[in-house]
Amino acid sequence: MTESVTIASAAGNVTSLAERRLLHEEVMDRLRDMIVQGELLPGTKLNERVLCERLGISRTPLREALKFLASEGLVELLPNRGAQVAPLKSAKVKEMFVVLGSLEALAGELVCRNASDADIAEIRALHYQMVAHHARGELAQYFRYNQQIHIKLVECAGNATLTQIYRGLNANVKRARYMANLSKSRWDRAVEEHEDMLDALVRRDAPRLQAILRDHLANKLVLVMEALNVNEPPINTDKRR
Repeated sequence: MTESVTIASAAGNVTSLAERRLLHEEVMDRLRDMIVQGELLPGTKLNERVLCERLGISRTPLREALKFLASEGLVELLPNRGAQVAPLKSAKVKEMFVVLGSLEALAGELVCRNASDADIAEIRALHYQMVAHHARGELAQYFRYNQQIHIKLVECAGNATLTQIYRGLNANVKRARYMANLSKSRWDRAVEEHEDMLDALVRRDAPRLQAILRDHLANKLVLVMEALNVNEPPINTDKRR
């Protein structure tokens, strides 16, 4: 009898832990989407009471999610003042895009060499899902598959260090990458570039895929810089005291 109670108790603890992990991931994903998609703008103070009511959660899972999003660069934790959505600074975004472009180009070379046929088939399936959402004008769903494709390309390159660095850096520029698709013409062009990516990958044409990936990010950066420069306050160059 005692053994049965102990087993039941242990099972209950495992279930509770799994449920807590699931809740944490759901809250984190929801907040990340709200930030990336511009529902919570850069510099917005994150009111815990309002967010808890909106998400139907207590403060503990909210605070856990905020800490994780801070590690991704999406949130800033302010000492004794709560948290806010991290600002997007054009200079920093530009620096990260340059590095990210180099990482994706390297991944393009390696993935053509190391990806299995099954890996390429999975990327092709993700591509078709992404294109379907584009056809329906569903930007949020499109962007989710878009990111899965880029991450899968890097993962299939077969270099764990590259994957780790890429994931960390990409998390910091998700908002900027999403912003680029707010232009309908740029969104349409991005889909065309993805068609070219898939074709180069299927042919295992490494030089072509490298060039496409690098240009893909460079084209996004142009629109992101335009958007950020419009939204950022002008620099005060008046030297008078």
